[in-house]
Amino acid sequence: MELRRELFIKEFSEQLELGEKIMLSGSCFTEHLGERFIQNHFPVLQNPNGIIFNPVSICKSITSYISNKKYSREDIFFQKEWWTSWEHHTSFSHLDPEQLLQKINQSQQQAHEFLKSANWLIITLGSAFVYQLENGEVVANCHKVPADKFRKKLMTVDDVLTSLDNLLYRLFMFNPGLRIIFTISPVRHLRDGFVENNRSKAVLVQAVHHLVEKFSRLYYFPAYELIIDDLRDYRFYAEDMVHPNYLATDYVWEKFTEACITRSSREIMKEINQVNAAKAHKPFQPDSEAHKLFRKKYLDKVLVLQEQYPHLDFAEDITFFQA
Repeated sequence: MELRRELFIKEFSEQLELGEKIMLSGSCFTEHLGERFIQNHFPVLQNPNGIIFNPVSICKSITSYISNKKYSREDIFFQKEWWTSWEHHTSFSHLDPEQLLQKINQSQQQAHEFLKSANWLIITLGSAFVYQLENGEVVANCHKVPADKFRKKLMTVDDVLTSLDNLLYRLFMFNPGLRIIFTISPVRHLRDGFVENNRSKAVLVQAVHHLVEKFSRLYYFPAYELIIDDLRDYRFYAEDMVHPNYLATDYVWEKFTEACITRSSREIMKEINQVNAAKAHKPFQPDSEAHKLFRKKYLDKVLVLQEQYPHLDFAEDITFFQA
């Protein structure tokens, strides 16, 4: 008896290799992927503006990395003790405006340099709803400003295509070798309403597929469909019934590695995962001879991996097992 329908994903014609540089931008789901990449020693830069959900703000942020925009006092505002930016997540907010600008501009410089030589950009779109100020500016985060200060609007497919089209042109001029993977976040924005959330996701899916079919070097990974249609059960969600839980994100990562990462890299990742498991081990007696031998065994293993794969950085692992 079959109790579910599994989604089988065709391997990408171009796949990620260990050591390739990956930038991730978009919704909170990018951070689930980003952490997995980091654990497997990919060079990663994720969400230089913090978590962003809508296509307009994602495109605006990436465009600012290309131009290496420098933010000034005119680009930030004061809200309930905090200085913040309409283009950044609240994680950037600061009590001191100069500290905020320093943090933002350091992130801008890092993103500019990283994107210039990145091999892959993963964009995760979260919602087609945007929030506009009176002047029409779309904000990346409302920062708990009263709702009457914004106009909420559902983007059309053409709106999303216009934003992404303009971004793609600039990206490929800036970094001709860049390849892009689009995903739609499986996080359900139920504060918008059940029907409204589905309309929003439908706009994003339609726009992204139009672009992927139109241009080479663009790919679509069905993270949304894996959660909504393949797993399709509330037991794969966290307590809020909105965010996928660890089991679900682990399943998505498993599918991602099979479709998007080369087989040779996956073999190396198996060895890296053994090292990660050893680092997570909690010894009963840390000073015992058995544990010292355990650490020596994995230190030797990491040193061999570093010698075999000099393009990967095992410095943190070496320090850990030497301690």
